[in-house]
Amino acid sequence: MSADRRLRPCSKVRGNLSVPGDKSISHRALMLAAVARGTSRIAGLAPGEDVRSTRRLLERAGTVLRDEDEALVVEGRGWRTLDQDDPASVLELDCGNSGTTARLMMGLLAGRRGRFRLAGDRSLSLRPMGRVRKPLAAFGAVIEGGDTLPLTVVGGGLRGAVVSTGVASAQVKSALILAALQAEGASEVREARLTRDHSERMLRAMGAPLQRLDTQGCHHRVGGGCPALSPLSLVVPGDPSSAACAAALAASLPGSDLVVEGLCLNPTRLGFYRLLRRMGAEIDEEITSDAAEPMGRLAIRGGELQGIEVGPDDVVDAIDEIPLLACVAALSEGETVIRGAAELRRKESDRIATTVALLRAFGADVEEADDGMLIGGGARLKGARVSAHGDHRIAMCAAFLAAHADGESLLEEPGWVAISYPRFFADLERIRA
Repeated sequence: MSADRRLRPCSKVRGNLSVPGDKSISHRALMLAAVARGTSRIAGLAPGEDVRSTRRLLERAGTVLRDEDEALVVEGRGWRTLDQDDPASVLELDCGNSGTTARLMMGLLAGRRGRFRLAGDRSLSLRPMGRVRKPLAAFGAVIEGGDTLPLTVVGGGLRGAVVSTGVASAQVKSALILAALQAEGASEVREARLTRDHSERMLRAMGAPLQRLDTQGCHHRVGGGCPALSPLSLVVPGDPSSAACAAALAASLPGSDLVVEGLCLNPTRLGFYRLLRRMGAEIDEEITSDAAEPMGRLAIRGGELQGIEVGPDDVVDAIDEIPLLACVAALSEGETVIRGAAELRRKESDRIATTVALLRAFGADVEEADDGMLIGGGARLKGARVSAHGDHRIAMCAAFLAAHADGESLLEEPGWVAISYPRFFADLERIRA
């Protein structure tokens, strides 16, 4: 990982910003283009290491991909793209650090011919996969191993089923839908509350037999034996999670005025921005394009923020940004209580523990709970030497806190930001007023 990085305080941010393509959409676009029939063209893919892991895995499994005129061209041969010529041999597939790659591919490969061994790096190998493996068994999926990687998917022979996700997870839901599309007979996939719906939007646009059975979008009927999907022509909108740190700086530094362009404005991805508004942030939203995914701009202006209470439903809509929200809370007036966030302990790091450690290092008042945090507001932060803890989100939180601190800070292993946002530090420098 790269050398330590010095981080300077910042008085305000201004200007226009475009962030990399949405990571969640990018993973799904690559996978679905691979099993479509025909040539797909995807522009604006997320440039981070996680999405590169998905690309390398698909290429190793037999998908033809090539870079062409600032886009990626994917030559799909239908569902059989991923079938292996020798179904008795085991194809080794490396998911890197990407949980999305591992979990969605479990569902996708469960219906293909072959034996596929999914492995990952040390961090990914500690993260829970039983939440996908167990409900996939309802379709007759055979996945050898325990509740963590490595796992071996023995593909083929799926049957329709009625399944529930069990946890509020778009990754689990997507894996179940991908398996159901390949099963014999219809299926129903249910979740307790709506999570990110990128898979459903994209699959419908590609002609998949996917029918919503309720008004909330939590219950789907999935036609089995899905015919070939139509190829994609897609420009990936900007990632709201990548924009979150810059937006948080703009909201929390008086005198700031920032516009984020070309951003994904899917409501299932804007939970963090809704929480910022509840804290008093001034955020204007404008949709400029509304195809499969709404896209547009956010304008954020700085001001005084107030502490709030954050519950389980809020956490589901902003899970990736909850550590950053805790950092914003330390600069706000009054206390902020975060509950129902135990899922953060199962990410690239234990994000409750690492966020608490980060806040304390900068001098903030924070108490750790099993499923959240209590953050005292109005902190006067001091420069600190801190670690990214092998986690891109924690590295970005450190940059946010350092911008508010008195004196210079030092971040160990800043290169972890490359998992999702390789040019993160350069973009932050560019919007300094």
